[in-house]
Amino acid sequence: MSDLFASAANDQRSLRPLADRLRPATIDAVVGQDHLLGPDGPLGRMIASGKLSSLILWGPPGTGKTTIARLLANHAELAFEQISAIFSGVADLKKVFEAAKMRRMDGRGTLLFVDEIHRFNRSQQDGFLPYVEDGTVTLVGATTENPSFEINGALLSRMQVMVLNRHGDAALDELITRAEADVGRRLLLTGEARANLKAMADGDGRFLLNCIESLFETAGDEEIDAALLTKLLQKRAPTYDKDRDGHYNLISALHKSLRGSDPDAALYWTARMLTAGEDPLYVIRRLVRFASEDIGLADPEAIHQALAAKDTYEFLGSPEGELQIAQAVLYLATAPKSNAAYRADKAAKRAAKSTGSLMPPAHILNAPTKLMKDIGYGKGYAYDHDTDSGVSGQNYFPDDMARQHFYEPVERGFEREVQKRLEYFNRIRDKHAADSEPD
Repeated sequence: MSDLFASAANDQRSLRPLADRLRPATIDAVVGQDHLLGPDGPLGRMIASGKLSSLILWGPPGTGKTTIARLLANHAELAFEQISAIFSGVADLKKVFEAAKMRRMDGRGTLLFVDEIHRFNRSQQDGFLPYVEDGTVTLVGATTENPSFEINGALLSRMQVMVLNRHGDAALDELITRAEADVGRRLLLTGEARANLKAMADGDGRFLLNCIESLFETAGDEEIDAALLTKLLQKRAPTYDKDRDGHYNLISALHKSLRGSDPDAALYWTARMLTAGEDPLYVIRRLVRFASEDIGLADPEAIHQALAAKDTYEFLGSPEGELQIAQAVLYLATAPKSNAAYRADKAAKRAAKSTGSLMPPAHILNAPTKLMKDIGYGKGYAYDHDTDSGVSGQNYFPDDMARQHFYEPVERGFEREVQKRLEYFNRIRDKHAADSEPD
């Protein structure tokens, strides 16, 4: 009879998906998150101490957030309750909290795991606060979004954020090995196909295991090369949400690669965004902004290249117009850099706010009426074109304001020439000021 039960259990196990069969049963079986679960990691220390605090598990899909939450509940001997913020509402939460209160009266705690916790609105998140504060539940929330933006500050202050890593090559290789051991045979992949399979997974262990299961079912004993792999598996789109954290991470990577004068990295991040479905005009707007902020007069042609990308893309569309975007990226990445114009603009605005309503000096004011002439408007104005140098050297700041220096060009690109001009203008101003001083 025991053999019969064992056979039935094995049959039931074989019906479960591969990813579920391989779900780790112990903490040390979790792959790819040693920085959290190792002896020196924050979760490893919590497990060793037997004291578990409320947590946010933040990481990409398929990195083990649900598994880790279950294992933490087991180690802390807490009842495990799981809800999804997508499918659950206030009524579901009330039931969970009531059940947790009853357990607490019997001396047992509850770990409440909330998947996609960022999907709850602000008021729903506030509803967790009293139950977290009084210890009715130990809350573990899972999110793929930046908690700083998606979780209420009050709730976030009562929880520790643990950042899970996307699975790297070593972790994905380990999952492939475990899958082969579970099925009882090797996955016949060429080296290139194996690398492509891991690239398709994009750090998602669950997706990788689902792909492996599909390959075992469809490929049989046939060796799988890269071409066959593509036929057997639907290619996965990169993880990218145009209104969430990934969007801002990639545009930040592009901007900083351009600033760092790395054309290859800049092209890579541009391609990542465009292949994931980003609006090309959004990318171009950032290129125009970069040309103004980070290049400026070091290369005045940069802004024209960025705007040419806009005109070309609007004229040709995708994919032909995207080549001009790539050209603009290359131009901006290799152009000399200067944020002198950006800093000068900020400095001038600060000065304008701090000096209030100071009048311009009278000599640079127009005098269309006799009264205005009588009170000194335009008196003593020197017409710059009538001077030998084309620069009169007069003062154009308010009389009650010392001359300011906002613009400090750098010794790179065209701004090196601008600096020479400014030095020439300043010499003329100094001479004019000296000649205007009373004897």
